[in-house]
Amino acid sequence: MKDRVAISVENHIADVRLIRADKMNALDPAMFQGIIEAGKQLSEMTGVRAAVLSGEGRSFCAGLDMASMASAGSGGNVSGGSGTSLMDRTHGNANDFQYVCTLWRALPMPVIAAVHGVCFGGGLQIASGADIRVMAPDARLSIMEMKWGLIPDMGGYALWRGLVRDDVLRELTYTNREFSGLEAKELGFATYVDENPHARAMAIAAEIASRSPDAMRTAKDLFNRLPDMDEDTILLAESESQMKIIRTPNQIEAVMAGMQKRTAQFMD
Repeated sequence: MKDRVAISVENHIADVRLIRADKMNALDPAMFQGIIEAGKQLSEMTGVRAAVLSGEGRSFCAGLDMASMASAGSGGNVSGGSGTSLMDRTHGNANDFQYVCTLWRALPMPVIAAVHGVCFGGGLQIASGADIRVMAPDARLSIMEMKWGLIPDMGGYALWRGLVRDDVLRELTYTNREFSGLEAKELGFATYVDENPHARAMAIAAEIASRSPDAMRTAKDLFNRLPDMDEDTILLAESESQMKIIRTPNQIEAVMAGMQKRTAQFMD
């Protein structure tokens, strides 16, 4: 992981960076493995209340490193030379390719992606796995796969559901046209547009980290389950989730801190 993904933690915030800057953080087999290992490490960090995901150097992620992936593969059904078929569900309901994008949703803490420079193909799908996306106005984005005679298959269809209007998503997929961070906000891919996306993402993370980690993790879990629930199930899930956190020490601390106008001291 160390030569592809770096994690530093301060004030309950994990600063997660893709660090293959010489290749615009393009995805080779080592990067896939590094991201998966980073996800495992983050999932075990009880003191982390928010994570910011970004890329070192000129770009967030240029997508697949086609040359390295081609040389690593050993057949049309093999996932990037990992020795597994695309059909193998190596991580729950996902294969390795999909998991590097969906793992950000599976993490218990909220994740904010800070996107600058190029964000193509798999890079866009990775950013889409975050809870919140902050993009530079001149960021360059594309659902790139059709250029290579492929379809988005790294979880994009699942992650974009509810984010981007269906006809817009079809047009961008069919044409693989490039669009900017500014347009990404209008289309639904970006939550915010900012000249300094990493600083804005860190500010959002700091605000999240100041809230009760129990309530934050419970809220994220409920958001993750919403797409598969009908109204009756949602209403029941709200009640069940609230019962798990109400009158717990962190919930009481949130109330007391608010009443006493002081910074809350939560337990992780």
